[in-house]
Amino acid sequence: MARKQVAFVADSLDNAYTFQNALSEMDVDVVAWSSARFEKATAQRFDFDLLIYEISGNAAEVLHRLERVLSNESNACALFVIDEASLPGLCLPTQVKCDFILSGASGVECAARIRQLLWPGNETNVDDYIVVDSMTINLATYQVDIDGTPLDFTYLEYALLAFLASHPGRTYSRDALLSRVWGFDYYGGSRTVDVHVRRIRAKLGPELAQHLETVRGVGYLWNV
Repeated sequence: MARKQVAFVADSLDNAYTFQNALSEMDVDVVAWSSARFEKATAQRFDFDLLIYEISGNAAEVLHRLERVLSNESNACALFVIDEASLPGLCLPTQVKCDFILSGASGVECAARIRQLLWPGNETNVDDYIVVDSMTINLATYQVDIDGTPLDFTYLEYALLAFLASHPGRTYSRDALLSRVWGFDYYGGSRTVDVHVRRIRAKLGPELAQHLETVRGVGYLWNV
């Protein structure tokens, strides 16, 4: 993969840590700006391959303004970070290559969307796969299959499985899993992790389910 230039623009730290971790695993250089600093930078020519922009305020107005800026950067694409309230009536720019992601999305999803924009057609490499016995987890496409047959996971089921399988032998508490996988303070109670674990085990089948162990009084681990 060719080294890319990424501009991350945000006026809060809500998503900064998640994107920082996702980008740290990629062949990119990153510059972080506030929206005010970005406005000043647009008065000059600057080169970047991807703009990650956390939108606050009126999403339609911000997107319209950014489309004008990005249309002058022929090689630039954009990933817009929006809140759920902005989804109704959302209209992405048509003159630039772009995508959007909800604020609070997991690092796995952030990384996948970034790869789709920066390296289209080459989103996966050997590091994007976790193989355990007959199961393959594709970290770039959110797919899990057993002997070539895809499994039907919800996104959170997939994210939980992928996270644990990416950290074999390490035990995580339920609260830690909520923070690392859900990506925000979950108000439904930490036992929601137990529900997802049961569903994952049922879909994996008895042999593969043995890898997802319960550590009594602590949480869960993936044992290979």
